[in-house]
Amino acid sequence: MVTLTLQTLGRKLLEKRAGRGIREVAAEIGVSPATLSRVERGHLPDLETFGKVCKWLGVDPGEVLKVKPTVAPRPTAAVHFKKDRVLAPGTAKALADMILAAQRALMASEGAGEGR
Repeated sequence: MVTLTLQTLGRKLLEKRAGRGIREVAAEIGVSPATLSRVERGHLPDLETFGKVCKWLGVDPGEVLKVKPTVAPRPTAAVHFKKDRVLAPGTAKALADMILAAQRALMASEGAGEGR
């Protein structure tokens, strides 16, 4: 199987169109017949057309462009305290508990988002 690139996108369109009329397929994709014809002949599409063509072909645009998805940094709870000699042990424990609860909530919400 040939790797799909911007240069081979037109050939892939022709293969999938398989003799169907250019007007019919262009309407299905959501582009003009002239635009579809240009892409099939090897011209580079604009971004909107590129997205529509990839969707119709059932391919990931990132794979065609050889772009790997970026992963957002993992959220963390952090705090910085100024030195205070009079901080009561009970206050320090309450602050520590609050920070740990915030971290657990972030981790739980991150886990819940993965299931979507």
